[in-house]
Amino acid sequence: MKSITLISGYLFLISAIITGIAANGYLKTTEGFTKLNPTIFCLISIIVCMFSLSKAMTVIPVGFTYATYGALTITAVTLFGIFKYNQTPNIYGSIGMLLIILGVILLNTFGKLK
Repeated sequence: MKSITLISGYLFLISAIITGIAANGYLKTTEGFTKLNPTIFCLISIIVCMFSLSKAMTVIPVGFTYATYGALTITAVTLFGIFKYNQTPNIYGSIGMLLIILGVILLNTFGKLK
């Protein structure tokens, strides 16, 4: 039973990551919340994201949940910016992203759950 609960926590985490990427990736298209359809899309996405993140945190420890969510969302939105808006990070930005990814891998691989 506990493994099913843990799986549902990770499914909520995946949902939070996907909707977080959607909300943040398309935020630029709202043009400062002056365009109605993109604004509605972003608002709904962030509401679903926060709901999913809160549900994930009921099963997975807060630090693990938020670190994984934050790192994957930051990385994906940066990649989104590269491909959609041609906004390439410099060498320091690239190193920073690699460190973020490495940090999450270390946390999820060697960090202790209590």
